Amino acid sequence: MSPEAVVQRQFDAYNRHDLDAFMATYRDDARVWRMPATAPALDGGDAIRTFYRESRFNLPTLHAELVARTVLGGKVADHERVSGLGAEPVDALAVYEVVDGRIANVWLFGP
Repeated sequence: MSPEAVVQRQFDAYNRHDLDAFMATYRDDARVWRMPATAPALDGGDAIRTFYRESRFNLPTLHAELVARTVLGGKVADHERVSGLGAEPVDALAVYEVVDGRIANVWLFGP
């Protein structure tokens, strides 16, 4: 599966709030970085699963809109507009690194 297809599968699962399908796109040792971090905000599949279960997929109006996508080798950069986190949608940039068909790292830029 191409890196773009992996990220699209993750994106679709996010919008369905399907935690198992979402996590199936991540490696067990995946990390999520909130830039300009020097250490990961979420380190490992268990931490990612817990965060999204307790802090994202419990929000009934959570939804991401894909504004733009760029693919360069194993990296996929998405400009996303996320609603349901607060009163107004927020824009964010997520850069996904796909290794062996699963997401290994995510660098998040935005509020």
